[in-house]
Amino acid sequence: MYSWQGLDDVPESWGRCVVTIGVFDGVHRGHQRIVARAAEIAVAAALPLVVVTFDPHPDEVVRPGSHPQLLCSPRFRTELLGRLGADAVCVLPFTREFSQLAAPDFVQSVLVDGLHAAAVVIGENFRFGHRAAGNVGLLTELSGKYDFAAEGVPLLTDGGVTVSSSWIRELLAAGDVAGAARDLGRPHRVEGVVVRGHQRGRALGFPTANAEPPPFTAIPADGVYAGALVSLAPDDGAERERWPAAISVGTNPTFDCMARTVEAYALDRDDLDLYGVHVAVEFVARLRGQVRFGSVDELVAQMRRDVVEARSVVG
Repeated sequence: MYSWQGLDDVPESWGRCVVTIGVFDGVHRGHQRIVARAAEIAVAAALPLVVVTFDPHPDEVVRPGSHPQLLCSPRFRTELLGRLGADAVCVLPFTREFSQLAAPDFVQSVLVDGLHAAAVVIGENFRFGHRAAGNVGLLTELSGKYDFAAEGVPLLTDGGVTVSSSWIRELLAAGDVAGAARDLGRPHRVEGVVVRGHQRGRALGFPTANAEPPPFTAIPADGVYAGALVSLAPDDGAERERWPAAISVGTNPTFDCMARTVEAYALDRDDLDLYGVHVAVEFVARLRGQVRFGSVDELVAQMRRDVVEARSVVG
């Protein structure tokens, strides 16, 4: 699969293709439905499938300070889109200048001149161009002028709720990682580099990997979770090794800490040296909320119970 950082990376020899466009944060089941439809058209036409997405999130450029919490890193998003059948993922740098591009100009410069689209598939609520003036209707109107097919895919609903990135963020904020996993189609993950913390976990018999995520990462509500700790290759993010884990998210109130951390204890492993390693922490189930204990002994006793419960879920 090709990974292009902007239209300048598209080979000059690139021919016609099927294109789908979206932010695709999380690549959740609703996004998967859109990409699947685009892939279906691409296979029928014997053309490659290109997925166009954006970085940074458009909201941060259009409304500075409103950056949503991201459901996956740009690299993982590209990987997920590749798994869905994308032959190329084109990440467009979303700048202030780019945001001023009129919707018809977006179609001509990106879809026609840049990618030579034979067909374009978008979610029915997707908007593009300056002031979000572009929609399925405009795309369909311009498709005749530029000789490409246009299609809008209805939004996916489940139990009367639209599956969306904003809805999944709400689930995570409430600690409902099982609900988030259902709508993502996989466990939510938080990536980060393992940094040195206070090393209290090691002293208490539960050495944890303190994963420091990048800004704007969607982190579940404070509490204790069952899940997995995954080491990733630094160059391409490929999975190296995976361990079932008990995960703590919060401020460690028993020790009057202020900083919020994501710490994962690989079950029954006290021999791992992961400092400086890029890892993913995956959340499967919430075990309990964050608690301030009256003593360290009470905390350790509860940690032992947490490990037993985590093992019953993922071990």
